Amino acid sequence: MDKEASSQAQARRRAWRLLNRGAKLLEQGRATEAIPPLETAYKLDRESVPTLINLGGAYVMAGRHKDAVPILEAACDGEPGNSMIWINLGAAYLGNPILATSEQQMQAIHAFQKALELNPAAPNVHYNLGLIFVDRGEKDLAIAAFQKASQINPQDRDAQLWLRRLESEEEADEDD
Repeated sequence: MDKEASSQAQARRRAWRLLNRGAKLLEQGRATEAIPPLETAYKLDRESVPTLINLGGAYVMAGRHKDAVPILEAACDGEPGNSMIWINLGAAYLGNPILATSEQQMQAIHAFQKALELNPAAPNVHYNLGLIFVDRGEKDLAIAAFQKASQINPQDRDAQLWLRRLESEEEADEDD
């Protein structure tokens, strides 16, 4: 093995160790602490989809949505059939739901729908879509999304609460 190939192999091994450290921190809910080792792993191996996924996820969890977008878009290019990447990308596009623009919402909807094409039971996606539709005033779509969220996870109390709230509003509208 020549010197350059040996150096590249060492960089990949170091990147893998840093990725593992960052992933463990993410599992512990320590996203901010996970970012530095994941950023270093990314600098060492920009092609590693697992690194892209974890770094993008860490950025989302830390509220750094704009930083997450290009990382997760690159991950989608590398593994377009991975629903989890699309879920994270949807969250990154949306950013802070309260401050999200219509364009951000539409990007998030597209990413979430792509995740559902790949995995119709993807966790929390229908619920997140429901919240976006509520914010957009698209009550019928919100109801459908919360119904689906409740079917997929019968323990999802938040989806059931939203569903009851929207259905009771609809009944009140019919009574008027």
